[in-house]
Amino acid sequence: MKGLYTIGLLILSNTFMTLAWYGHLRFKDLPFFKNLGLLSTIFISWGIALFEYMLMVPANKIGSKINGGPFDIWQLKIIQETISILVFIAFTLIFFKTDQLRLNHIIGFLFLIAAVFFFFKK
Repeated sequence: MKGLYTIGLLILSNTFMTLAWYGHLRFKDLPFFKNLGLLSTIFISWGIALFEYMLMVPANKIGSKINGGPFDIWQLKIIQETISILVFIAFTLIFFKTDQLRLNHIIGFLFLIAAVFFFFKK
């Protein structure tokens, strides 16, 4: 069960992270945010990233073998990176219609899945 909580929190955390890191690129399309300067954009992204940390830290704490969870630190990191890429792909396809998922992206992701396999192999 701790593994599922960890993965769920990592998905939510990475959603906020992706929104904080890349969401501001669409601000020009929103009337309220259209004329924001760099400093305002940084503070808004920082505020969004706060939620990422509020989810990421518990995810790592719950999931870590150090605290009775199912994953070692290596596994936690590769899970987080895989989820980060999956969330980024979904975010890009939904919010940035001009960018396309291409074969080289899929091949790269398959290599990441191979990395996950090797990180979990005993």
